[in-house]
Amino acid sequence: QVQLVESGGGLVQPGGSLRLSCAVSGSIFSITAMGWYRQAPGKERELVADITSGGSTNYADSVKGRFTISRDNAKNSVYLQMNSLKPEDTAVYYCNAAIIPRSGVNAMREITAWGQGTQVTISS
Repeated sequence: QVQLVESGGGLVQPGGSLRLSCAVSGSIFSITAMGWYRQAPGKERELVADITSGGSTNYADSVKGRFTISRDNAKNSVYLQMNSLKPEDTAVYYCNAAIIPRSGVNAMREITAWGQGTQVTISS
């Protein structure tokens, strides 16, 4: 069974920084794309940033120049460095990964897995 565990959320003042981490565990053959999504109250979940296994990145316009996504393939982990945070960045942030499990009912087939979410609140 594959699991994604996020950490690093919290409460910070506007202009502050946070770093989110997400580690994938389980019987994994490979991980292709990894990314971060967020969902604010009353809004739909939206893509924040994603990164391919080769390191190509993609960002939402609202976070370009402020957020940086990175990954450590050896650790099956993805990170989101968030700088110059704004109140409108307040949301639950979810880790996402396209994974090919090595075993189980989905063995050797790509699945999409989600973390449980971590709250990020930007407020003075």
